[in-house]
Amino acid sequence: MNEFTRLDAGFSDAEALFELAQEANDDDTLAEVSGLVSQLHTQFDQVEFRKMLSEEQDPLNAILTINAGAGGTESQDWAQMLLRMYQRWAQDKGFKVSVLDVLPGEEAGIKNATLEITGDFAFGLLKSEAGVHRLVRISPFDSNARRHTSFTSVYVTPEIDDDFEVVINPGDLRVDVFRAGGKGGQGVNTTDSAVRLTHYPTGIVVACQQERSQIKNKDLAMKVLKSRIYERHLEEERKKQAVVEDSKKDIAWGSQIRSYVLHPYKMVKDHRTGHVVNQADKALDGELDGFIKSFLTCRITGEWARGGSGDDV
Repeated sequence: MNEFTRLDAGFSDAEALFELAQEANDDDTLAEVSGLVSQLHTQFDQVEFRKMLSEEQDPLNAILTINAGAGGTESQDWAQMLLRMYQRWAQDKGFKVSVLDVLPGEEAGIKNATLEITGDFAFGLLKSEAGVHRLVRISPFDSNARRHTSFTSVYVTPEIDDDFEVVINPGDLRVDVFRAGGKGGQGVNTTDSAVRLTHYPTGIVVACQQERSQIKNKDLAMKVLKSRIYERHLEEERKKQAVVEDSKKDIAWGSQIRSYVLHPYKMVKDHRTGHVVNQADKALDGELDGFIKSFLTCRITGEWARGGSGDDV
């Protein structure tokens, strides 16, 4: 019995119980039916949502990379805010989050970071986040308290497993080792344990400094590299089929997928789907399910929001 059949049977049972409760004029049973229907409705929404994740890579873990864009210290601080947002979202889902690499900004925030997010359908859920994210706020770094606009890009790839073969020629790979960065003088910083891989044919560069062991960092970096090479192959196939629009735009004005406005009002708007929330703080605390669901729904229906460069917010 599949999930929809099981749910249908549950609704039939609830309907029968409701008829009996009406005949007996039993308020307690009616209350029980109400609770049962509410549970079934929630389960149905969850199953329907999961059915949207039907692409081959959707069940896989995700590699999420954040890159600060135009805006200097402002965008680097914004990148760190996004890092926290995705960590909170993943933790709320019960997913495991590992920071594979992070490059701090000169004054504040981060220049870039790479996360490994492990959990069922992590990639299928997070693929909605790929693109440029725009922040509008009163700058905490501006002594004149002026309004600033900052941009940060997010790139999401599936973490491929042994079922997907990606062959990397050792001659196409440059391996550099260096001392891992960090604060407080932890042991991780005392040896050249961090690893950077450069793949010449694609120009892809990845780094990992999460582990104390150089060997473990190289293994993790290789996993990220294979994931990005595989995703690049899939992206090329999508372009050939003209199915998915190119999401790699300049990290600047007019290319954003979502805007987060903290001044003069608070609002978060996704320019692809038109989904809007007025509680920006909650979104920045990781409440992203509404944005994710609206993105997946639009992918199925093809009914994307019109306009949507974000210049109106």
